[in-house]
Amino acid sequence: MAVGDIVLGDNQYGKAECRLVRVTRDGDVHEIEDLNVTSQLRGDFEACHTEGDNSQVVATDTQKNTVYAYAKEHGIGSPEEFLVRLGRHFVDDFEWVTGGRWEAEQYAWQRIAVDGRPHDHSFVRTGQETRTAVVQIVGDATHVVAGLTDCTVLKSTGSEFHGFPRDRYTTLQETDDRILATSVTAWWRYGDLPDDVAGFDFDRTYGAVRDLMLSTFATFHSLALQQTLFAMGKAVLEAHLEIAEIKFSMPNKHHFLVDLTPFGLDNPNEVFFAADRPYGLIQATVLREGAETVPAAWATIPGFC
Repeated sequence: MAVGDIVLGDNQYGKAECRLVRVTRDGDVHEIEDLNVTSQLRGDFEACHTEGDNSQVVATDTQKNTVYAYAKEHGIGSPEEFLVRLGRHFVDDFEWVTGGRWEAEQYAWQRIAVDGRPHDHSFVRTGQETRTAVVQIVGDATHVVAGLTDCTVLKSTGSEFHGFPRDRYTTLQETDDRILATSVTAWWRYGDLPDDVAGFDFDRTYGAVRDLMLSTFATFHSLALQQTLFAMGKAVLEAHLEIAEIKFSMPNKHHFLVDLTPFGLDNPNEVFFAADRPYGLIQATVLREGAETVPAAWATIPGFC
């Protein structure tokens, strides 16, 4: 086999997982914002890789410091808005930087209740989902993908699973009443956004999408986790025209009925063994028929079909 010259392929670099906490102290009542930010740049960095020439390398330490400085100078707001602002700074201010990827996880805090009233400056981490966002700039295009992960939900009835094919290796019993539990990871891609993203309310949309997904999970009578996934995505797209498509990864957190007959006990769907592995893993994209797909927006978000 003929082999050509060895050349550099696609590449990016930056500072990963910059832990950023900003406290807003406007008066006695404080606000807290808690993010984990990753910045990665793309552009003309060939000389650094092939010759060790760092003349166009924006140091990862510089990227880290910019994250903190921008949080002070411009505030944070929604993670999507913060990442777009950060990304456009690097692309606009360094001519050899042609694009990049900026990611954030946002951790939620709630005020500690003291004598039934929320405390002004004391908080407790909520043990629920983590909000996520990825912004990618490719040429003149800015792609914004947002979502959540580790959103664990369970319904104790309203779920069935039957009618599946059986062969000599099938042991699973059909059921018309089971526990349905999963840990939702969802990413949704925004369509066309205004150039000034500060005019778009990402926080409101995030809250509305989250609540709609959870209410659909709760109220939809499920014949399969796949069906529930599609119903959740369909509800989001019907209610939010600004969202172009949504992807889900939803493991089936199995709950198996424990056989208590050896102990002379009945078990009418009351005592279960919660198995952590192996587990079914359901992944799918829900989108509008004929809609344009944008692979560049998803290029660095692994684990989805």
